[in-house]
Amino acid sequence: MQNKNLIPNILITAFLLALATLLSFLLFSLSPISSANTALLYILVIVLIGRYTTGYLPGIIASLVGVICVNYLFTYPYFRLNFTLTGYPITFIGMLAISLITSTLTTNLKKLAYTLAEKEKIINETEKEKMRANLLRSISHDLRTPLTSIICSSSSLVNSEEPISESERKELSVHIYEDANWLLNMVENILSVTKIQGTSSSLKKTPEVIEEVLSESVQRLKKRLPDAKITTKLPEEFLMIPMDALLIEQVIINLLENAVTHSESERPIELFVTTSDTSITIHVKDYGIGISITPCDNIFDLSSLPETTADAEKGKGIGLSICKTIIMAHNGEIHARNHEDGSEFYFSIPKE
Repeated sequence: MQNKNLIPNILITAFLLALATLLSFLLFSLSPISSANTALLYILVIVLIGRYTTGYLPGIIASLVGVICVNYLFTYPYFRLNFTLTGYPITFIGMLAISLITSTLTTNLKKLAYTLAEKEKIINETEKEKMRANLLRSISHDLRTPLTSIICSSSSLVNSEEPISESERKELSVHIYEDANWLLNMVENILSVTKIQGTSSSLKKTPEVIEEVLSESVQRLKKRLPDAKITTKLPEEFLMIPMDALLIEQVIINLLENAVTHSESERPIELFVTTSDTSITIHVKDYGIGISITPCDNIFDLSSLPETTADAEKGKGIGLSICKTIIMAHNGEIHARNHEDGSEFYFSIPKE
């Protein structure tokens, strides 16, 4: 650490001392009879050096150089050292004390900032590991359930000793298709999470046209749920928002699919955008049974779901937990709320 900061400390100290000397010459040319102004200028530089360097040595050296410069350059007899003048021991001790106090305070503040940053890093890592553990624990169950169903249905088709009617065959095939589709959705969500390393810096954000992102999300959902009824209200203004488009599309698809699957309503799902000066908000509004969990935002946290929660609701929570992870990685927010005729999920991401 000391070797790393040595050159910056030297450059900062040399630059500020040179600047103080240059300004002192200018002040001295205007008022040559007093060296008080130059002494105050060097004291200010000593404070700045203590603030922007590490350790005590730069400040001590600056104090010594400052006293010598004031004595040698700006005090009569000029260009001669004379430390017998009245007040010089006090001047030197004062500069040294200011340097030590400033350096001590700065060092303590830097240590405190480093400690807080490390604690925040540990908390973030802990939260990330907690999210991963909850996610894996829930996914392990939800992967086994459809796989078991697929094996049973396919086994009935392949190993049945008695002839299977066309209706039974179709029913088993539909079960296999639905469970395989569910597995595909789970895999897509897992792949989305693997792209996130816990910080927004890991995302590859590029400016995207929000209208195209919404349209692509609806088209992808229609391939999975062709009977889904969705009305989209696109923003009137042209919006280019920095984002990882694939991840944001995954969030929108998860919210739309949850609304279609769990709302139990024939009314179309509404997808629309609102804007503010600093962010955009994407809303998914349904007219179904609403959210039974209180407060509603707990539905994004798998650890908040009761142990008795139904498998379908847990599956819903998995997708929403992933949505929250993606939006937080975009420095955004995601919320849920009930309205008179159903529920609404909405998330915001910054415009810049």
